[in-house]
Amino acid sequence: MNIVFNRQLPTPQEIKNMYPVSEELAKKKKANDEAIQNIFKGESNKFLLVIGPCSADREDAVIDYIKRLRTIADEPLVKENIVIVPRIYTNKPRTTGEGYKGMLHQPDPSQAPDMLKGIIGIRRLHLTALSETGFSCADEMLYPENHSYLSDLLSYVAVGARSVEDQQHRLTASGIDIPVGMKNPTSGDLSVMLNAIKAAEHSHTFIYRGFEATTKGNPLAHAILRGYVNHHGESHENYHYENLSILANIYDTNHFINPAVIVDCNHSNSGKKYLEQIRIAKEVLHSMTENDTIKKLVKGLMIESYIEDGNQKVEEGVYGKSITDPCLGFEKSAELIREIARIKSNMK
Repeated sequence: MNIVFNRQLPTPQEIKNMYPVSEELAKKKKANDEAIQNIFKGESNKFLLVIGPCSADREDAVIDYIKRLRTIADEPLVKENIVIVPRIYTNKPRTTGEGYKGMLHQPDPSQAPDMLKGIIGIRRLHLTALSETGFSCADEMLYPENHSYLSDLLSYVAVGARSVEDQQHRLTASGIDIPVGMKNPTSGDLSVMLNAIKAAEHSHTFIYRGFEATTKGNPLAHAILRGYVNHHGESHENYHYENLSILANIYDTNHFINPAVIVDCNHSNSGKKYLEQIRIAKEVLHSMTENDTIKKLVKGLMIESYIEDGNQKVEEGVYGKSITDPCLGFEKSAELIREIARIKSNMK
């Protein structure tokens, strides 16, 4: 092996002891969890909106963004129809392994990786979001064994397109007690995604962080449609009425616990053309108005959004502008959220 073991890192419990969640904050998270889980259980007609930067890059801009999001979330029509879960994605998967890998690796994108500072930084960021805005947020479970560092702070977890076929991700998801969204793989094969959901619903015994561990299963595992690429590397959508109907039929014949889908409006669904997210969101909502089965199945949307439109290179240093995939700016995002709330209100 050519691995150099630089230093032993603190355990999740040690980091939790350093940055604990107070009883008051735990109550806020519990209330958020219940509101989100009721959507997936079919006990709430509200619409879930997982929205925020492609990847968290700096604490000040991310918290600034989330505070702005809080203001929109508290508007009466929005509050009545939408449950907002901010994206604080602290890991960034890289197709080729090159480039910025997220705050966990580089708490300062311009500096060398520092995993200790990264672990502390991502916990502090999620904790600050909860304490200053009342939001318990979403993160991507890129590394299953790292989930424990944030398990008492998150209200939503996503398993990415490149991870969804991995057994460790599936088994870990079965031991998480909040909704876990399984993305379709980059190939678009729905069976891979659905097998991951089915696996997450079951109990398992496996090795986790050096322990023999047993899970109870996660009835809130569900699908995320994010588009796909063909064998020529060309993007294709899977958010259209026909795609949602096909998924609904598969769900119906395979006896899942809580059939549900979140539509990712960016990635291959938009061809990473971030402005297309507005049109895609509205099309999905229109499909819901045309078909009661789709209306019941689609629980929400995922949107990549930040303070400024587009993206930039790390060295450009524009405050609140993505350094990974391009995002929808906040003004356009706020307008879209209000429009989604209006449309959802008319569906009742």
